[in-house]
Amino acid sequence: MVDGAAEHRPNRLLLIGMMGSGKTTVGHLAAQRLGWPHLDSDAEVEEATGHTVPEIFRTEGERAFRAAERAALVRALEIEPVVVSVAGGAVLDPDNRRLIRRSGTVVWLRAEVETLADRVGDGAGRPLLDGDTEQALAELDAVRRLLYAQLADAVVDVDDKTPEQVAAAALGALEGGALEGDAP
Repeated sequence: MVDGAAEHRPNRLLLIGMMGSGKTTVGHLAAQRLGWPHLDSDAEVEEATGHTVPEIFRTEGERAFRAAERAALVRALEIEPVVVSVAGGAVLDPDNRRLIRRSGTVVWLRAEVETLADRVGDGAGRPLLDGDTEQALAELDAVRRLLYAQLADAVVDVDDKTPEQVAAAALGALEGGALEGDAP
């Protein structure tokens, strides 16, 4: 604080979490309630490149996808107000983490691996989920969980909640209300 004035926090809600945690669905619902635009990182990558995420992975590799993902995140965070459903792996890049942290209210949609596996099914269309989907999710979650926790202003456990309940909790974080998980 400077002279008693509260720090300005941008009018952005950033939803982070693993694939299958509900970021796109919850982001859409939250944006509707706020009357703000909603941007989904994966959809933005596909629009900018003209290729699906699996196509990018197959033809250009993960490195090319991560570069497109970063560019999409930067573009999304030029808008205010906005709700951004941040791609699950965007947190792996230290520059992305710094950008996410300073760009608005960050809410981690946290789910158990079993919930994620139920939601993504056989992992079709998700390049990082080849083979045993639940095992792949567990390995990704083990790497990303600490990063999500470090970035989050608040945590919403999504396992036993409807998308509407999760959206309401995320909006509570944006408005500074009390949240079940608050800081991780």
